[in-house]
Amino acid sequence: MPTIHDLDTPSILIDAARAEANIARAQAHADKNGLKLRPHIKTHKLPYWAKKQVAAGAVGITCQKIGEAEVMADAGLTDIFLPYNILGRAKLERLLALHRRVILSVTADSTQTIDGLAATFTDAGHRLTVLVECDTGMGRCGVQTAGEAVGLARQIDTAKGLAFGGLMTYPAAGRAAEAEAWLANASQALAVCGLACERISSGGTPDMWRSSKDSLVTEYRPGTYIYLDRYQVAKGVGSLDDCALTVLSTVVSHPTPTRAILDSGSKALSSDTLGLPDFGELLGVSGARVTGLSEEHGTVTLSGDGTLKIGERVRVVPDHCCVVTNLFDEVNLIDGETVLETLPVAARGRMG
Repeated sequence: MPTIHDLDTPSILIDAARAEANIARAQAHADKNGLKLRPHIKTHKLPYWAKKQVAAGAVGITCQKIGEAEVMADAGLTDIFLPYNILGRAKLERLLALHRRVILSVTADSTQTIDGLAATFTDAGHRLTVLVECDTGMGRCGVQTAGEAVGLARQIDTAKGLAFGGLMTYPAAGRAAEAEAWLANASQALAVCGLACERISSGGTPDMWRSSKDSLVTEYRPGTYIYLDRYQVAKGVGSLDDCALTVLSTVVSHPTPTRAILDSGSKALSSDTLGLPDFGELLGVSGARVTGLSEEHGTVTLSGDGTLKIGERVRVVPDHCCVVTNLFDEVNLIDGETVLETLPVAARGRMG
């Protein structure tokens, strides 16, 4: 079988055993706390891993875009959540076609979005489940008050081809308690109006581990948990030994004793640091950090005892693995240095 030494660089390596262990650990936590797990495929974009997640006990998957969901449906995934405002005739027609193939649910945070859905989905015998998206502190999409949530829930409930499915949020990191209070207020307001809120869906890998049986949340949508990265390690989710994804790179220059250059720049490692002070670190090289990126060059600063040589191949743990996945056409599943399988990133670039 081929080994990582046979691969060109830069390349993505996925430690298959680590990814499997991360899937099992998260599913065990969800099962222990009575949570349904609906993993977000944005991290891996691979039907291979989506099927593994469902086989481990996930109730379905989460996709951010219709294109991603179409790829997953084509691969045989049958229960898909799209927590995104779907607008425009072309997208709504694709959504309707997808609804005819799989168990589908979506979100909305405006009357305009619901109007479009209601005009497209008109079959009372096969209604589309719609959750109301709530801004519980993230400052992105979502209604701002419980009253707005009730108003949209009523609009969904009265539409012939729609069914009110509950509440959805993506909370700000580290503010799960604030999100919980917001959702409690909204669910109580819905109950007063006679609207059942059977599903409360939340996301974010770090806060999932702080969830408990006492939470109002019924479903979690973690994404990064399958691979982990430096940001998740910084948040205490795991260690570098749990990180399944690395970027295999080659040292192409070593201009000074403390500066080396990799063939992995922003087009391989991404400039998304999620607030960390650098862009990645090299496994097995003490004090080696990727401190600068241009498009095709990664600058490594050596501040410890570690040394590098021109032509040496190294493995970089990135800050944010999700965006790195979308930069490559394929990934290599590995066991040690053995390449088990090379898989195309099937949902890569499916932006629409």
